[in-house]
Amino acid sequence: MKAVRIHEFGGPDVLHVEEIPRPSPAADEVLIKVHAAGVNPVDWKIRKGFKKDSAKLPFTPGWDVSGVIEQKGTKVKKFRNGDEVYSRPDFEKNGTYAEYVTVKANQVNLKPKSIDHVKAAAVPLAGLTAWQGLFDHGHLEPGQKVLIHAASGGVGSYAVQFAKWKGAYVIGTTSNENIDFVKQLGADKVIDYKNEKFEEEVNAVDLVLDTIGGDTQKRSLEVIKPGGRLITTVAAEFEADARQKNIILEGFLDEPNPDQLKTIAELIDTGKVTPVVTEVLPLEKAAEAQQISEEGHVRGKIVLKVV
Repeated sequence: MKAVRIHEFGGPDVLHVEEIPRPSPAADEVLIKVHAAGVNPVDWKIRKGFKKDSAKLPFTPGWDVSGVIEQKGTKVKKFRNGDEVYSRPDFEKNGTYAEYVTVKANQVNLKPKSIDHVKAAAVPLAGLTAWQGLFDHGHLEPGQKVLIHAASGGVGSYAVQFAKWKGAYVIGTTSNENIDFVKQLGADKVIDYKNEKFEEEVNAVDLVLDTIGGDTQKRSLEVIKPGGRLITTVAAEFEADARQKNIILEGFLDEPNPDQLKTIAELIDTGKVTPVVTEVLPLEKAAEAQQISEEGHVRGKIVLKVV
């Protein structure tokens, strides 16, 4: 089968399409024929050496998949061959930039029925990150005020929609060209981060969801009410400052969760949430896809179409 492989850490040029043996599922796994694989910032961060200590070279990147179950392990009872599924697989295994991937059955669920595999592949990692950031770590409740940074990006575009569905007052930061887009996602207020200082526009926020870090994270502490939360997908850099202000600052990495994937699929199928795919490229252009992602300012998600 074809798979994108990394034999050394580095730039996009270390990604190569190779022929490797098709994997076989263990007893608790399913073999998925990959139709599409999502591209996420964590893909190129791992390519550059993030998690270097646990990554075993060579490996296949990619941790978003939508496809069809080709074969299931002997202990798998939930699924049948031919089921259309999607998943955010384990980081410790070979990823989804490939024609086939094996995934633990307890990390898989049926994909949304109302969308194709390309859009479904744009959901798992970013969708779970947004969901877990807002609800598992952020404890967002109806009527609360949430500030979502990078609201037009992969995680942000889901976070805006999830928060609005929950009944929160949603504020997003983005660039000027994406203001209307973020409003269409459901944001009540949108701030152009290039020309406005969000800390001068917002106050008494219950929750900030931060995917940027650095100065943005530090300034976010100025707008959160005492007892509020700042949840970040990058390093929690200002814990002492947060404690002084009686703010909970917490960093996290999303985890596979099939129950949450089921809930997200239901929200998509009932029209409450819409995946946003900005670019679709073939598997052979994985290096280009990662380069676009690394340059930033992507609206929604980039997806590799395999079938």
